[in-house]
Amino acid sequence: MGESGVEHHRRHRVLIVGGGSAGITVAAQLLRARPGLDVAILEPASIHAYQSGWILAGAGLLPYAQTERPEADVIPAGAVWIQDSAARFEPEARRVITATGATLGYEVLVVATGLKLDWSRIRGLPEALGRHGVISTYSRPHLAASWQAIRDFRGGTAVFTHPATPIKCGGAPQKVMYLADDIFQASSGVGVNARVIFCSAQAQLYPVEAYNTTVERVVARRGIETRLLHNLLEVRADERVAVFEVKGEGGEPRQEEIRYDLLHVVPPMAAPDVIAASPLAIAGPGGWVEVDRLTCQHKRYGDVFALGDVSSLPTAKSLAAVRGQAPVLVANLLAQIDGRPLLAHYDGYTACPLITSFHDVVMAEFDYSLQPVSSFLVDPTKERWSMFLVETRVFPWVYWHRVLKGRLHESRFLKPFGPLVRALGLARRGT
Repeated sequence: MGESGVEHHRRHRVLIVGGGSAGITVAAQLLRARPGLDVAILEPASIHAYQSGWILAGAGLLPYAQTERPEADVIPAGAVWIQDSAARFEPEARRVITATGATLGYEVLVVATGLKLDWSRIRGLPEALGRHGVISTYSRPHLAASWQAIRDFRGGTAVFTHPATPIKCGGAPQKVMYLADDIFQASSGVGVNARVIFCSAQAQLYPVEAYNTTVERVVARRGIETRLLHNLLEVRADERVAVFEVKGEGGEPRQEEIRYDLLHVVPPMAAPDVIAASPLAIAGPGGWVEVDRLTCQHKRYGDVFALGDVSSLPTAKSLAAVRGQAPVLVANLLAQIDGRPLLAHYDGYTACPLITSFHDVVMAEFDYSLQPVSSFLVDPTKERWSMFLVETRVFPWVYWHRVLKGRLHESRFLKPFGPLVRALGLARRGT
């Protein structure tokens, strides 16, 4: 159980704010590297979610039960769980004030709060969600109903969106769309009567050119209409109208209305308000924690580190990014404690298992160079059934039994699976 009734003042050598994937991974790796280290985790939630599994579960590829566990079960042995949340950061005084009024001092702070889903930035969306054909698989309370709405779709225009802000799992808006299109095609009469439109505020479908070429082929093969530089501004749910801001080349932005029968919305995202309002935040949009792109150390407070979705690290916000960032942060945090130089560097590694059908995945791995890399010793730009098996069968087990246990210390952790992948693993249709 977490300590909800903590004393008003206490101090820990390492205080980790956030008990999600990033915070638990860092705590586990710290305690494996230095047993007995005084580590506390500040986290209010009683349930820990494997968010990467939500799409799989909704699509029927993974039991919902495998996407959640009690938070108490994932707290590493030796760490103190404080079941509370941060209300204010005071880095000059090396302390965090909690929602219950407790003061938590620290020698080193790790910020791993994740981000917030900013539903209210789209006019009409909060009250429309779950009604009039408006769905989102990013909302856990609406997850099952959203997938049921996809299965119940009987034709018309289905619109899928991608916002202008950075988002967790940048490939998820497309994953949902491709799986939904498969469901439409499998339903008698629905596929031929369905018009699928992907409206993205981004300038291309995927930020890495090699993978962008792949997904362009996927949407062309499926007959999906793509509308780039289309940012959702408003949902008029009673009229079933989505209003987009459209950026043209060199011209003033204009507005475009698209009528829909089904609208899947990915909300804008930003740092939690408590972060954005704190001295830790970077100046400018998002309010992310301002850290060095190589060391994960704060640029102005040497005793503060951050990783994961809340950080300003200029790479995709994903679980794979956390796997790459955590060992770097841990090495540099221990160096900071010991008074040694911070020599570990994060190369920007991240990955997105981009599901393109109910039997294919593009394992899109890349780093700061925006060039494809591969943990599997195969061409990562290809759609592969073997990668589908890795995403749906291997990764959930790896998350609960390796990642959260601090037993993965390299971002390219799946290279040992290379021979298995090659044995299964030819690209789709045997190429």
